[in-house]
Order: sequence, then structure tokens, then C-alpha cells
Amino acid sequence: MVGIIGKAVMAFGLAGAGVLAVAATCSAGPDMSSYAATGPETSVPFGWVDFCQRNGAECDDETRAPRDIDLDAAAFRKIERVNAWVNKSIAPIADADHWGALDQWDYPTDGKGDCEDYALLKRRMLIEQGFPREALLLTVVKERNGDGHSVLTIRTSRGEFILDNLTDQVKPWTRAPYRFVKRQSQQNQNIWVAIGEPTAAPAYVSNRP
Repeated sequence: MVGIIGKAVMAFGLAGAGVLAVAATCSAGPDMSSYAATGPETSVPFGWVDFCQRNGAECDDETRAPRDIDLDAAAFRKIERVNAWVNKSIAPIADADHWGALDQWDYPTDGKGDCEDYALLKRRMLIEQGFPREALLLTVVKERNGDGHSVLTIRTSRGEFILDNLTDQVKPWTRAPYRFVKRQSQQNQNIWVAIGEPTAAPAYVSNRP
């Protein structure tokens, strides 16, 4: 896969000047967070099902033991760098303008995408940096106005944090201004579980870039 992912491999493999500049904006270390209460299995977002139909090799349904990230200061800085680099490198665009579809999840290989595309790329880059897939969970949330949005939840030894294309700050999940709806199970990426009190899932994950 060429394009933005190739640039990411070069940037993080070679620790280029652009990455070091982004790193300068990162914090000294992680705060303490908490863990979201997850509930029963729930519906799988159409965007993930469609993504898996086009990227079958990345969507194996093997059940795995849950693993969390051992979150020390060095690991947190790596996570911050990935979050900031992707946010800086991808131009926001709505699915309707990008793909001619209401809700399509994909890697932003052309350097453009919306919220779930940012989350997918961050997830892939963190896996390539050695972080466990079981701790990197695609998550559906609702904004205050009820619109759907997608972020990446990271489960760590210090609680859960959110990687969001709307901010470079890696925040404890409780400080994100969203109603959390559902996310991938740690045991199986193709099983999704409800978060917190039951609520209707948004019709589409994102109605804007």
C-alpha cells in the first residue's frame, strides 16, 4: 500500500524532522484514567462489515485473550506522536464527497478521510509500532448534537484513553465530550459491545469530515 501509509512507515521508521517537530508538542506523560463499563454484544457497524469485505485478511475472527498496553511515559509519547501525525497528515473530507457514499470506512491512502479513516490508520500504525491489537478498539460515539462520530480507544494499565481526529491531545475517555455507544471487543475485533447505558446507535458514524 503506497501513499500516506508509505509516508508513515518512513516517518516513524526514520524518525524524520517532521515527526520530531510533532513530538515537541507532546506531554511529559500519561494521566490516570478509568475503564468504561461495557455491556452485551451489539450490532456491528455497517462500515466495519463493508471494510472487512474489502480487506478480509485484516478482519480475521480469531478469538484472542485481552491485552492492555503497559502505559509508561515512552509508550504514551509514541501514541501521542501517531495521533498528532495522522491528524496533521490527513485532510478532512466527508464520505459523500470522498467516496460518494453515506458511510464508508477505509484507509486514507490518498491523504484524505473522515473520522473512522483517521482511526483505522492510527490503529494500523500503532500495531506496526508493536502495540497489541486487542488494546486498540474502534469506537462509535455520539456528539452532543446526536451526530455519529468515531474515535480509537486504547486500553492501558492506566485506564482508557481516546485518540480523536478533532484534537491532538490524548485524553482519558471520561474527558472526551461524547456519549459512548459501542466498540470492538478485546477478544474478537468482529464482535462489538455496548458501552454504558443502552442508547440507540447513530444511523451513520459521521455526517461530516
